[in-house]
Amino acid sequence: MKKFLLGTVGLVALGIAAPASAADMAARPYTKAAPMIAAVYDWTGFYVGVNGGWGSSRKTWDAVTAAGTFILTEGSHDATGGTVGGQIGYRWQASQWVFGLEAQGNWADFQGSNVSLINGLFTNNTRVDAFGLFTGQVGVAFNNALLYVRGGAAVTSDRYRTYFTGTSVLAANTVDDTRWGAVVGVGLEYGFSPNWSLGINYDHMFMQDKTYTFTDTTGAFFINNRIRQDVDLVTARINYRWGGPVVAKY
Repeated sequence: MKKFLLGTVGLVALGIAAPASAADMAARPYTKAAPMIAAVYDWTGFYVGVNGGWGSSRKTWDAVTAAGTFILTEGSHDATGGTVGGQIGYRWQASQWVFGLEAQGNWADFQGSNVSLINGLFTNNTRVDAFGLFTGQVGVAFNNALLYVRGGAAVTSDRYRTYFTGTSVLAANTVDDTRWGAVVGVGLEYGFSPNWSLGINYDHMFMQDKTYTFTDTTGAFFINNRIRQDVDLVTARINYRWGGPVVAKY
């Protein structure tokens, strides 16, 4: 009987204590999750950088009279090779739109040749030593990614030589020349920090046709050639930007 009473008292005590303990427990406070903070990249500012890549210059040589009348074609070749250089510019951003101006100068080693279709004893050789681009840009920014098109003026430094086929013996040459033209291109750039960005560019240069008078090693007249030229470029670049607003957050 004593054990029965003690057991009954224990059960009653547990029944009273359990609800009381549940009631005494404080409700866990609700904490609202902190909003995500996203960076808004601004492309405004001056920038300077370096670039490097590959280029190909398509050359067509046509024999012409002194008055420029076509006679016969000597054929075409691609002058290809590497390039490295630098660029400097300024961009400003309005909403998603980005506008810019840039000057680019590159050393180049684009070389190529073909055997003349007029006389197989001779091989025509072309080399592009350097080029420059002066362009305006219009782009659309997707935060720290920028897609843009550009266009403007282009200039190349060119050398033209004619060798005896199969040898390195010079048969004729002309004065090294600088020729002007136009360029259009497209680029994609990615800002991986507030001031640094990586990009890739494709450009096509339209260079005007020009006629050159070639002379042999004695200075005597050799041939007149009208040389047509365009250039394709693919370059990777890295830029450092300064002078723009601090990256905003929301």
